[in-house]
Amino acid sequence: VKAFDTNGQGSYANVIRGLDWILANKATYNIRVLNLSFGAIPQSSYWNDPVNKAVMKLWHAGVVIVASAGNWGPYAQTITAPGNVPYVITVGAMTDNYTPSNRADDRLASFSSTGPTHEGFVKPEVVAYGGHVTGIMAPTMKIPTQHPEFQFSYSGVREYFTMSGTSQAAAVATGAVALMLQAQPSLTPDQVKCKLMSSAAAAIDGSGKLAYSVFQQGAGQINALAAVLNPYSNCGNAGLN
Repeated sequence: VKAFDTNGQGSYANVIRGLDWILANKATYNIRVLNLSFGAIPQSSYWNDPVNKAVMKLWHAGVVIVASAGNWGPYAQTITAPGNVPYVITVGAMTDNYTPSNRADDRLASFSSTGPTHEGFVKPEVVAYGGHVTGIMAPTMKIPTQHPEFQFSYSGVREYFTMSGTSQAAAVATGAVALMLQAQPSLTPDQVKCKLMSSAAAAIDGSGKLAYSVFQQGAGQINALAAVLNPYSNCGNAGLN
């Protein structure tokens, strides 16, 4: 659902229109999970933000919301909206240090936004790979024209672009959620959140202590297979009304 222009910019009004369209059409197209790889600096309490209100309505209607944490790290209280909504799954970014087969040198990306939110909620919930991720982007868009060094061709198609950010990490986590819903279509958003978080692995240092605080990595790095097979499902958003 497009709410942003070719420069990657969009208004609150257009984003809300897009979210409203999803709410109206979720049954028609069986929309179960929504990736929100964008963020705005919070200007109010999370419950007063107009985009956040639309996001919370979708969560209540049964759509799993995965939001990027923001790229304002490593400073505290830099989680962007709508990632500052306590109900949704907010994702920070890890990097594989260009060694995808070796997880020992994985680390938190320095740009990944850090919690808590201004209301005191722990964010992000989890982290996922968000460093140098390859995706599809039209070569005529603003970012590829400004940074052609990150653009490349594959099978003669010059629409591949490598980027880093919590937007990429959120997309990876959204893919894991899609696998979970494919395996168990009856899962509610709270149950998905529980399974994803309780199957994540926190990064630890050589002495066995947390390598990063809970406000940097949440429950830790996601594991898609473990999330699908995870038998626990009733721990998500416990205590939240």
